[in-house]
Amino acid sequence: MKKMDAYRVHLTQAALGSLVGSLVWTGMMVYQVLVLKLTPFQLVIVGTTMEATIFLFEIPTGIVADVYSRRLSVIIGFVLLGLAYVVEGSIQAYTAILIGNIIWSIGYTFTSGAYDAWMVDELGQERTGQAFLRSSQVGRVAGLAGIALSVGLGSINLQLPIILGGVVLVCTAIWLSLNMPENSFTPTPSQDRNHWQKMGDTFKTGIKVVRGRPVLLSIMGIGIFIGLYSEGWDRLWQAHLLQTFDLASVTLLTPLVWIALLDILASLLSVGATEVMRRRLNLNNSRSLTRAVFWLIALMVVGIILYGLAPHISVALVMFFVFGLARSLVGPLFSTWSNQHIDSNVRATVLSLQSQTDAIGQIVGGPPIGAVGQFSLRAAFVVSGLILSPALLLLQRVRQADARQVGQVMLPLEPMPEFAEE
Repeated sequence: MKKMDAYRVHLTQAALGSLVGSLVWTGMMVYQVLVLKLTPFQLVIVGTTMEATIFLFEIPTGIVADVYSRRLSVIIGFVLLGLAYVVEGSIQAYTAILIGNIIWSIGYTFTSGAYDAWMVDELGQERTGQAFLRSSQVGRVAGLAGIALSVGLGSINLQLPIILGGVVLVCTAIWLSLNMPENSFTPTPSQDRNHWQKMGDTFKTGIKVVRGRPVLLSIMGIGIFIGLYSEGWDRLWQAHLLQTFDLASVTLLTPLVWIALLDILASLLSVGATEVMRRRLNLNNSRSLTRAVFWLIALMVVGIILYGLAPHISVALVMFFVFGLARSLVGPLFSTWSNQHIDSNVRATVLSLQSQTDAIGQIVGGPPIGAVGQFSLRAAFVVSGLILSPALLLLQRVRQADARQVGQVMLPLEPMPEFAEE
């Protein structure tokens, strides 16, 4: 059977993936909080379990993609992702959520890296960038459709969109097995297959490089603090609205509809703000990027703390948008800014180390914040903001270093002493 063009397969997969993401996650946390009655600590442990599983399985599952087939790895991944959602949506139990998240995380590791590598192999480097941009647009539209479908089904039963999302992913895997081409795959030579040793070598090399560059040390430190705080927000922001403010009692709309509307409005604001930032900010100027990242993270710190301390739900909603907007903007800017401070010959090594430190930060930071949230959700957000705040000190160090460097560069351009004419 003749396979489809890789570009069409990618766009179709992107649409289905975004549809399922919105379909499942619009109501997932509402389901976990209102139906399963999970505590803040349990909610955070779910995320910590996910991150730990990804960290442990990223290397072993990569062997399938490099040695056997990237196409096969992606298909296995989609099957596991789908089964995970079916398990989580079918069984009303905390253990089902934990088991489902472990399955999901393993499935994710089968797709991460393997899918991008397949894209580059099949489309070529010159077409990949445009393909990702186009799929991002397609994904946004499909995601909005997924939110609407989730609200419709979730209004009947909160488990329905989760189960349907899983079924769609399994069907996507079957569709990929029939249509996904793989014409340019070259297996990794046997002498290069020691992935665990590679990870250790990467970590050691990265540490050596970073220790010799103060700016890179600051970048790694910022990444650690971002990882440490993030599980508190990701797992508890909906619980704060649902429990602290009893969202269901202050509006005629159901909590699911409220969360969906917040997601839609946040997405639209993010798209508009990103366009404004793209036009007004010089992305090639390191000092401008450093300043922008500093103020955006400052907004995140203020936003998350005031979100926790908000005396009324209206204040909490304003802080939700302040924090969410700053976070959506700081992600791509931080990546761009980081790359400007990393030499090309060690970029892959340092970025790999950065990814590892972020994962470790999430694993370490999640349980303590969850334990605080067990006693007070307000305190959990205040603690999260305080954990993130040292990143500002590190950013200020980078700003000062950039200023000194510019001063050194500008020194020869100062006026020279005048000499008498001969």
